[in-house]
Amino acid sequence: MDHDQNFKNLVLDYPRQALAFFAESEAQQITPDVRITPVREEQLKERLGERFRELDIPLLVEWPDGRRAALVFVVEEETDPARFSISRLAHYCIDIAELLQTRRVVPVVIFLRGGPSERTFDLGGDRETYLRFRFLCVELSRLPFRQYQDSDNLVVRLNLPNMRYEPAERVAVYAAAVRGLISLEPDPEKRLKYADFIDIYAVLNDTERACYERDYPNEVHAVNSFSQRVREEGRQQGEVLALMRVMRHKFGDIPEPTRQRIEAADPETLLEWLDRALVAASIDEVIH
Repeated sequence: MDHDQNFKNLVLDYPRQALAFFAESEAQQITPDVRITPVREEQLKERLGERFRELDIPLLVEWPDGRRAALVFVVEEETDPARFSISRLAHYCIDIAELLQTRRVVPVVIFLRGGPSERTFDLGGDRETYLRFRFLCVELSRLPFRQYQDSDNLVVRLNLPNMRYEPAERVAVYAAAVRGLISLEPDPEKRLKYADFIDIYAVLNDTERACYERDYPNEVHAVNSFSQRVREEGRQQGEVLALMRVMRHKFGDIPEPTRQRIEAADPETLLEWLDRALVAASIDEVIH
């Protein structure tokens, strides 16, 4: 299972909420007007070459009034602490600092299970330490679920199943995560996407799933509703594309007013127009 990619998607979809959770001490000065953008992977590949890891997520934070220099957050997720290398992270952060010509770099590491034994990287001699590297560390499995179950931060709510709780609480944890998704994310497609995220990390068995469906009917209904809506929108989009393709093939360019009517039509009308388009001699015979 590609946990790294799951967390990369999460941070890229919700950078502000991710920094507020995973880098709380440094993110307190990130006001609503601050611009947060991922550093382009193409730029990193070109300049850093083989040293670039696609699963690291550098985020550039810029204050529009220029009252402070931009800040770069380097976010990394590690499922297995044994895979983590503090020297590699230090090297990567120095590379990023050189590439972007800044000393304002904040390394952040999210550990899904446990954490590393090595938290600092020092270089020095007998008398002095000449380089000391540290990083912000979030060990999700050590965070108590109950402390975060009512958070209004969507990234926090989605990660409730990754936190510490008793096995008997798993259904309640799952329900709290779903409830957060429903209340904090209005986009149906993202709701569906991150319902899968919750499923991946909660891992309910059949008995727990049955308990959830019995004890949390409102959450079940909400998830089913937006799943159905996304499926219907996908079906409608497919019918729009099919009709457009047939009409372009038969009649050439489609006038903009006609295109707008097609895109606004309901699925039943689209199917009716598609049937007409197969035998019609003009656009007017299809849509009238």
